[in-house]
Amino acid sequence: MYDWIGVITKQQHRWEKVARICSWFPKSMMLLLCKCLGTVWFLASRRGLGARIQKNLTELLSERSEKKLRGYRLSYFHNLVITLYELWIETYRLKETAAWRFQVEGEEHLEEALLLGHGAIVYAPHVGNFFYYYWYLCQRYSCLTIVTSGSEELQPMYYRFRDLGCYGLDYDATPPLELVRKLRNHLAANGVVFILGDFYRPTFPLSRFFGKTTRTPEGAASLGIDYQVPIIPFHGYRKKGFTHMLSFEQPLHLYASFQRTQRAEATKVLNRYMESVIREYPEHWFYWFNAEERWEDESNKASKEDHHSKVKRTKKIETQKEFSA
Repeated sequence: MYDWIGVITKQQHRWEKVARICSWFPKSMMLLLCKCLGTVWFLASRRGLGARIQKNLTELLSERSEKKLRGYRLSYFHNLVITLYELWIETYRLKETAAWRFQVEGEEHLEEALLLGHGAIVYAPHVGNFFYYYWYLCQRYSCLTIVTSGSEELQPMYYRFRDLGCYGLDYDATPPLELVRKLRNHLAANGVVFILGDFYRPTFPLSRFFGKTTRTPEGAASLGIDYQVPIIPFHGYRKKGFTHMLSFEQPLHLYASFQRTQRAEATKVLNRYMESVIREYPEHWFYWFNAEERWEDESNKASKEDHHSKVKRTKKIETQKEFSA
């Protein structure tokens, strides 16, 4: 997937000229073109990328029919191409099109949370055009996010949005203590932090997602509990064409239900929210192309646990024998 994106991002110097040309054509025509390109991509990758996406869809959404899963896969490619078009073409006129591009519900939940004076965390999965959603937040609030420079193919997109005033802390380049300090200070100034919670690293703490063992960041739960920051569950998705629905939900006050030692349990609450969004809008989740990489080997884990249990039982028996003697 990143290779495909890299082909586009390497041509960065040409996109402003292309954007001017595309502006001459009706939106309906450009939308049709994007869907045609998405269909071609779908057909061209049936044995490689497409097969992997289908396998992940089947594994995580096993209760859905095969017909629905195929439809999700086709729509996934459509949405991917449309999103890339938005990122590389439509961003040149994003400000003047924002009025019709975004439909918003529940934003009063975020505004009310900020009245507490502890800042707020807007928490979302990688669903829809999350770059656009961060841009929207940056236009209305003092907002900060966490990005990753791990993929060179995505870096030009981060730079593009940085030039639009959307700044982010680089997870890979910022020392952990400095990262926490900057986020804490931003929240203390009643700022908003936009966190995409399904970000994955094999070094993250163990957790559960889609009923599987995986590793997810605990940063949002830690900040929410340690500094009494309300967390606003959020998701956006493509409603129709180039129009997006942005939905803010009632805040979660994790500090009222969890102690600092219960960050893992609090993170599972957030994971369940993200899973519910992905199940509702499966064709909009970005990570279908490599979801299989994030699951822990359950059989290996089970064997380790069995070995640990056997060792404990052996020690217990030996201890009982010593006492009997």
